[in-house]
Amino acid sequence: MNMRKRKAMTCGGNTILLGAALALPLGAAFAQAPPELEVVVVTAERRAEDIRDVPISVSTVSGENLDVLASGGQDVRLLAARIPSLNVESSFGRAFPRFYIRGYGNTDFRLNASQPVSLIYDEVVQENPILKGFPIFDVDQIEVLRGPQGTLFGRNTPGGVVKFDSVKPSKEFGGYINASEATYNTANIEGAINVPLGANWSARFSAMYQHRDDFVGNALTGEDDVYEGYDDRAGRVQLMYDPGETFSALFNAHMRSLDGTARLFRANIIQSGSNDLVSGFDPDTISIDGRNEQELNIYGGNIRLRWDFGNVALYSITGYETLDTYSRGDIDGGYGCGFCGLPNGPGFIPFPSETADGVPSLDQFTQELRLESQSDGAFNWQAGVYYFDEDYDIESFAYDSLGTGAQTQYLRSNQTNTAYALFGSISYAMTDAFELSAGVRYTNDEKDFVTGVPEGFTFPDPTLPTTASLSDSKVNWDVSGTFAINDAVNLYARVATGFRGASVQPASAFGNQSVAEPENNTSVEVGVKADLMDRRAKLYFNLYRYEVKDQQLTAVGGASNAVRLLNADKTVGQGAELDFQAYLTQNLLVTLGASYNDTEIEDDDIAVGVCFACTVTDPIVGGLAVIDGNQLPQAPEWISNFTLRYGIPLGNGELFAYTDWAYRSEVNFFLYESVEFTGKELLEGGLRIGYNWSDGKYEVAVFGRNITDEEIAVGAIDFNNLTGFINEPRTVGVQLKANF
Repeated sequence: MNMRKRKAMTCGGNTILLGAALALPLGAAFAQAPPELEVVVVTAERRAEDIRDVPISVSTVSGENLDVLASGGQDVRLLAARIPSLNVESSFGRAFPRFYIRGYGNTDFRLNASQPVSLIYDEVVQENPILKGFPIFDVDQIEVLRGPQGTLFGRNTPGGVVKFDSVKPSKEFGGYINASEATYNTANIEGAINVPLGANWSARFSAMYQHRDDFVGNALTGEDDVYEGYDDRAGRVQLMYDPGETFSALFNAHMRSLDGTARLFRANIIQSGSNDLVSGFDPDTISIDGRNEQELNIYGGNIRLRWDFGNVALYSITGYETLDTYSRGDIDGGYGCGFCGLPNGPGFIPFPSETADGVPSLDQFTQELRLESQSDGAFNWQAGVYYFDEDYDIESFAYDSLGTGAQTQYLRSNQTNTAYALFGSISYAMTDAFELSAGVRYTNDEKDFVTGVPEGFTFPDPTLPTTASLSDSKVNWDVSGTFAINDAVNLYARVATGFRGASVQPASAFGNQSVAEPENNTSVEVGVKADLMDRRAKLYFNLYRYEVKDQQLTAVGGASNAVRLLNADKTVGQGAELDFQAYLTQNLLVTLGASYNDTEIEDDDIAVGVCFACTVTDPIVGGLAVIDGNQLPQAPEWISNFTLRYGIPLGNGELFAYTDWAYRSEVNFFLYESVEFTGKELLEGGLRIGYNWSDGKYEVAVFGRNITDEEIAVGAIDFNNLTGFINEPRTVGVQLKANF
């Protein structure tokens, strides 16, 4: 029998020590026979499976948990620390998220930056970092796959995959509306309607609108409430053809339009000699002499086709994305300059910096064809081909903040990237209890890059290269095994490799062109996945270690204000991850996630520029910081999250309370270590109290996000002064939801 479809195992009772230990304290609490937890189905291996049977460290977010996290109008960064080993941050605000899994990511802020964590939305890779910020609405489930996924998924996945799956059309009429109003007139409205269109067709229309009023004033100009507002709109139309026979089709069209404030950089908000905010810091005020604005438009679509030939199914996934964006900000975070004889502040501003970046056009096309066996026997397989084509322009601008704000520099770059891959995987149930899986993928990746300067504008150094042609190919593989101790407990082990092609950064105001060679990751993990207490509790736990050879790092900033790609000989990461959830009583549900991620750069010769004004704790050689032994940037050692939900039957409905908390330990903002640019540990919590009735059809709730009003710097600019940017403010509001 195929282990993935087994109903029961015959290997004896529950002999897992951890399961037995949990059984003792929880046994009494389960005396009232709490409900069973639902089976979590994931597509981490490109087919629907019970998460317990998948030999990958994977976590999911869906349903009420996702609804709670999104209630305050946040963007995709709401996932940070809400899943073990996952961090998400941005120096672009809502437009450009950077993902880190197990500490492995990329801090590069340039618009052609590649990331080792791939984002897949409705089975289509979103490669450009701007595409990765598409809003979360009408989403069925989010899956986070930790570790290399270099066999079955698109490209650039050595760190892992974050996977979004929208709710698909169905043949029943229905839908929902979910609206909230909170502090700063933060509105979050989303909804969907599902419409059957005859016997074989159905459609789903979904949309989202998020708004926040400006609430930060400019003390320099005397203006009140001019920054931090936004209008973010997104929509999706899906059309499904499903006659229930040998062919089905799903068509998807989507869009996003964002108009708002770019990230607010605040000069000298970090106390010299510590990582505290300065005394008297006011998050509602800034003093800048430059402009701050952001615009973004995304349009895309995909076609997903399936043919059923009995023992084999054929899938075709075609995707297209296009966008244009522009973001401008006062990077020095203040006004004036130290050399020009004009007043400057807050604090000392050595020189002014006001820049902008934009993508006037981007086109991404992807095509995948995949064959999948559908056998009930012991042996199953998948095989396919994949094609990726990307072409886009990048614009970089600089402005004179001291004068009229006139443009002083303009560079335009073009990048084309084509890649193709052949892939396959097999699984074989050696016995009823043991299944072995293996996969392989060949990838060829090519990039061409050119930078030009229109007449009348200056180039940093016209003698250096302004073009690059990069070509790489790689074979990746993975091997895994799953052993079922009984019908509730699985052990698994996995060895996997991942690959990211070479990267190039253009010459600009931030330095001359630089190139980083390809990086390769090899990862090993072992774990246990268990359903405990008659499916009233779930526990997933694993240990891992990975080694990245030639990891691409980005030296950002420093006193020279440069962005430079470089390769470290090796970086290593190791740690543990835990997901646990249980009904403690009939009405009390608890979830707990935790991870320990220890990362280290290993390269005796690697050194980077340091800050203009901070206390560097690394050895300094020739004015550069030696970073051998440092942890990776934006890589917290500890992440934990906790939720607790308690419901009481009342009338024809339920009165409930829900609280959620997420913690991450300290992080380095940059490759070097310093006192001021070490981000403080962060603990943020939410609370939601509400009432639902008519079998959950209607719901009203009051909520708070960041209820303890935590206020810390979550990122920094180091080339000019002690500039930083801060976390999201506390919001309190009311939410209404209705299903029909």
